[in-house]
Amino acid sequence: MLVIGALNLGITAMVGALLHFVPHPRLSPPSIAFGVRTPPDLAGDPVILQQRRRYGSTLLVTTPVISLLAALAGSLLDSVAPASVGVAVLCFAAATLWARAHRAITQAKDTGNWYGHLRQGAVADTSLRTDPVRFPWPWTIPSALIIAVTALAGVVVYPDLPDTLKLPQHSLGENGYREYPTTVWTAFGLVFGQVLLTVLMAGMVVLALRARPDLDAAQPRESAERYRGYLAGTARAILGITTLLNLMLLGLSAAIWSENRSGWLLATIVGVPLAASLAVTAHLVLRVGGGGSRVPAEAPTGLVRRDDDRHSVAAGLFYVNANDPAVLVPSRVGRGWTVNLGNPRFLAGAAATLAAAGGAAALFALL
Repeated sequence: MLVIGALNLGITAMVGALLHFVPHPRLSPPSIAFGVRTPPDLAGDPVILQQRRRYGSTLLVTTPVISLLAALAGSLLDSVAPASVGVAVLCFAAATLWARAHRAITQAKDTGNWYGHLRQGAVADTSLRTDPVRFPWPWTIPSALIIAVTALAGVVVYPDLPDTLKLPQHSLGENGYREYPTTVWTAFGLVFGQVLLTVLMAGMVVLALRARPDLDAAQPRESAERYRGYLAGTARAILGITTLLNLMLLGLSAAIWSENRSGWLLATIVGVPLAASLAVTAHLVLRVGGGGSRVPAEAPTGLVRRDDDRHSVAAGLFYVNANDPAVLVPSRVGRGWTVNLGNPRFLAGAAATLAAAGGAAALFALL
């Protein structure tokens, strides 16, 4: 019970810490404050600083309280369900604070006419198409080896498995395990999950390498070189996290096959890869994301990024522009990218994906 409580505490606290640092300048895109495009010389405007302090201090108080309540409830119920509830509460609180800050900064921006005296511009790097950042294929080898080891181990132990396997309950109100008949689907389910995870993450890297960059119109060459470094680091980090998650699924498969339900073992199998993934993400943001310090400085052009707030909706959380051919665009919430919800190709792809997922779920239920 103490292990489950600690797991609830760790999950909730980790999510709260991540939400706390999302608006930090190191984690947010340049010239973006709570989803609002701002001129570079107003990044330290009192309104922006006030909203950052209000957002951070509120979550700094809320996160420990919610985490402790989740830990206590998890210990009493012997379930990780309270962590899900705690994460939902923290996300709702962060979204509310974010929307309030977005509204306050937007009002200050409109009232002060922040872009009235500035020359706006856009820049494109055509070399990202003619000489793109290459997919780091060697970084897929560890995941492939882990999947092969997991599958081989499953083939070896499969003949000696009992007639039923105890698998965790998936419903929120149910705790413990339920016995399922031993089949290829139940015994190798996490192996199939490894394959699907690896394919999806590799596809994410491919899309990221073709995403539209948000280059600085003031220093186009310098920002383009910095973006290339960030893109290469992000691709390697995504595939590195994929390796860690595949390692976690290997450990969970071994726990199912051996019927070892030790709380400490399961916490280690899940917690260590997740903590390592968080460390990889932190390294990406703090080191790779802020890279480019060795890029030679260039003379400023006198331009600033275009004020494109009209294409952002829901406090900057989503991007909608039917005239933008890009499927992936820079996100206004933290580092990375988001989808263009107005792009017809994305809408068609999303519909096809949902149809395929629904068909696969129905087939799995029948089998």
